[in-house]
Amino acid sequence: MPRKFFRRVIPSVEKVREVRALSVFGDRVFHPALWHLNRRSAAGGVAVGLFCGLIPGPLQMLGAGIVCVILRVNLPVSLVTTLYTNPLTIVPLYLIAYEIGSFVLGASGASATAVPPDFDWSSPLASVRALGAWALSLGPPLALGVFLLACLLSVLGYLVVRALWSVHLRRAWRARRLRSRRPALP
Repeated sequence: MPRKFFRRVIPSVEKVREVRALSVFGDRVFHPALWHLNRRSAAGGVAVGLFCGLIPGPLQMLGAGIVCVILRVNLPVSLVTTLYTNPLTIVPLYLIAYEIGSFVLGASGASATAVPPDFDWSSPLASVRALGAWALSLGPPLALGVFLLACLLSVLGYLVVRALWSVHLRRAWRARRLRSRRPALP
């Protein structure tokens, strides 16, 4: 992967140090391993970002940051990668996760009440209870599916980044070797 692109997009450590809110975390956020950009740290950052991107709500970046500090992988890459989940993509991803969970759990795991109940305005309390029961029936397949999808995306992201980085390095080495073999022009 082109380092120049990442270095242009990712803020420097000095700029991040200026953010007062990060002083709560101390120097842990500024550990050099969290900002160093190499094949392992970038791939690890993508994997962490893809995994934590499926965490519900606004906890995605916080979760990614905590995992990056623990695993010592690239923090900015991880935080940017969590943005693959947004209001347009989260619903299809969770539907896929539910299907994966239902498939893994089999017919016994997938509840027969997968269709949401109709809301009856004449008895709203009963309708809310039915809606709550329906949501809870989605729980086990959805929870397992989200975890499995996060693991799958994380592993695939890690492998893809490592492969693309290796391809880029091989091309760069080949180009350097060809440049060194050319005769110098007078």
